[in-house]
Amino acid sequence: MNTPLAQSDRTLVEVLRKTVSGRRSAQDVISECLNRIEQLEPHLQAWVHLDSEQALATACELDSRIQRGEPCGGLWGVPMGIKDLYDVAGSPTGCGFAPWEAGLPCTQDGPLIERIRRAGGILLGKTVTTQFACFDPPATRNPWNRSRTPGGSSSGSAVGVASGMCFAAMGSQTGGSIIRPASFCGIAGYKPSWGRFPVTGLFPASPSLDVPGPMARCVHDLWVLEGVLSGVNDREVLSRLESVGRPLGRLGILKGRFERVASPDCWTVFEKTVDRLSTTGVDVFECSLPGLFDTVVENHRTVMITEISAGHENRLHQSPGEYRPRMAGLVREGSAIRGVDYIRAREHQHALSSEMDRLLETAGVVACPSTPGGAPGIDTTGDPTFNSPFSYCGLPAVTLPMGLDSDGLPLGLQLIAARGNDRELLQAALWCERQLGQVLPN
Repeated sequence: MNTPLAQSDRTLVEVLRKTVSGRRSAQDVISECLNRIEQLEPHLQAWVHLDSEQALATACELDSRIQRGEPCGGLWGVPMGIKDLYDVAGSPTGCGFAPWEAGLPCTQDGPLIERIRRAGGILLGKTVTTQFACFDPPATRNPWNRSRTPGGSSSGSAVGVASGMCFAAMGSQTGGSIIRPASFCGIAGYKPSWGRFPVTGLFPASPSLDVPGPMARCVHDLWVLEGVLSGVNDREVLSRLESVGRPLGRLGILKGRFERVASPDCWTVFEKTVDRLSTTGVDVFECSLPGLFDTVVENHRTVMITEISAGHENRLHQSPGEYRPRMAGLVREGSAIRGVDYIRAREHQHALSSEMDRLLETAGVVACPSTPGGAPGIDTTGDPTFNSPFSYCGLPAVTLPMGLDSDGLPLGLQLIAARGNDRELLQAALWCERQLGQVLPN
């Protein structure tokens, strides 16, 4: 399949500038996306549920309102996909679990969905998630190479954006489920600080780790989306269309495990990307991680699967045939973890999170690859261990494309900051995006 993103307007920012000025109708934007879905969905399988009629009706209403001179919202006429873990009025919340996918529709939106609608975002439908946001690969395919995984668990959201079927999508992350698929599919993703956005209306995987967050075609798009999701007023959100980011004075480089595990291709592209940023005057330095970081992956897994098991043990016992193999295995593994080991892992989580906050308040923004390499085959959703440490510590992270590996697959640059410094991180990432320019084929 050819490289995606060939639409007349490639980014949310580009299309929003036109819809709010009346230079392009919302109906035209929606029709273009629906045509693209009709063309590509049989090959990519990104969607669980589409509501084309409602999307077109909403677009017609928005066009009428702008003709009457009514003020525009911060996502006016922007087509979006919503991961099928979110409650959306009129649609069931399937969670990749067959008995629920044809269930009763939700009667109300979750709070983040309400904010999207209020801003004029148009929901095209629900996107594929791995079962209960865990590790069993779905049928969804990577648009860069259909023999490769799009990543997970926000598989359909990443593919919908990357292939031009929508301009943005909501995902969620417990380990690496925003950053990893965004990187594999050559787009941008934002994993907020834990607790920054409400999780009401988002089906839980591991409540101590879960965060909702957006994916889009570039960091500038994410900057606009962050405003809407944070409840910023429409005027301020629309002012972000002209943002250029904030220059990055220094950048800490994370090596250690990241350098050891990354593929040679990935680390070479990462070093070249850092070198390019250093030529703009950024002070690049190696950042040493605290000793507690050495066991972060193991402790993250203990917390995650214990909490997953608590939510699924009874249901697995009642409906064992409906659970996919890896999901069932996680639940059984989590059931065997001793309470004392879970408590110790949570104590480690709090201690390491505090140490990382202190490190990052001094270092500012730090960087590593978003994944160990390009997307692997379709029998996996990829390795989350370049993401799970930052999920575990509740840190905000952004991924943006940095180039291709030798197989022609996208690689991502991951930027991380201290808890609560989400806007500073996004501003730095936006500036980096502008300095790097277009790094992937159009």
